[in-house]
Amino acid sequence: MKFGNQSDSQTQVVGMIAGQPIRANQLTRSDSTWQNGYGTPSDGNDTNSQNKPTRKLTKDAKSIIIYFSRSGSTELLASKIAKQTDADILEIVVKNPYSGNYKKTLARANSERESANYPELDMNVPDLSQYKTVYLGYPIWAMTLSHPMTEFLTDYGSRLSNKKIAPFMTEGGYGQGDSVDRIKQILKSQGATNDTFTKALVVDGNKVNKADERVDHWVKDVK
Repeated sequence: MKFGNQSDSQTQVVGMIAGQPIRANQLTRSDSTWQNGYGTPSDGNDTNSQNKPTRKLTKDAKSIIIYFSRSGSTELLASKIAKQTDADILEIVVKNPYSGNYKKTLARANSERESANYPELDMNVPDLSQYKTVYLGYPIWAMTLSHPMTEFLTDYGSRLSNKKIAPFMTEGGYGQGDSVDRIKQILKSQGATNDTFTKALVVDGNKVNKADERVDHWVKDVK
């Protein structure tokens, strides 16, 4: 997979999560080349082809960050939240990764949305009962939840009763859309009860590296 004149292995490391490097090519792109996300490829392995799926689970943590990232932006945002919270971390991984080619991913996502046939997950979800706060991270697709997060909530939403839900997301310049309402709808449909929701953290996908102050304020509000 090529990013301009750079291969994925040469793309600048922009952060670390659970001891693994994060590469997010879009952070080197101006607004005009980023094209509100249209100009951002992934490596096709949700998120880094050289990494194992992120998984940090402890016995004592009272919060967990559960995220899906296609191109690295949401993963970088998750890492910044992790530094502020020392939360456990669980990456959402799909069995059939999305293409690194944006147009191919867009075509697949449109088909999935029209058929409501969302991607099968490839992950082992732990017991979530120890956590009081669940940070849910995802990119915005077509003004709503990205499909892997939709599938995760559909499969495991019944385990999220009595939680403080803190949504965070990266987007292409058009805001959070109806994503938070979708989370509420799915959780309700899966029988989750007594959840509370914090204000969402919404960051442009090519500006996550400049979001430290916003993350800091948001995490303090969540706590």
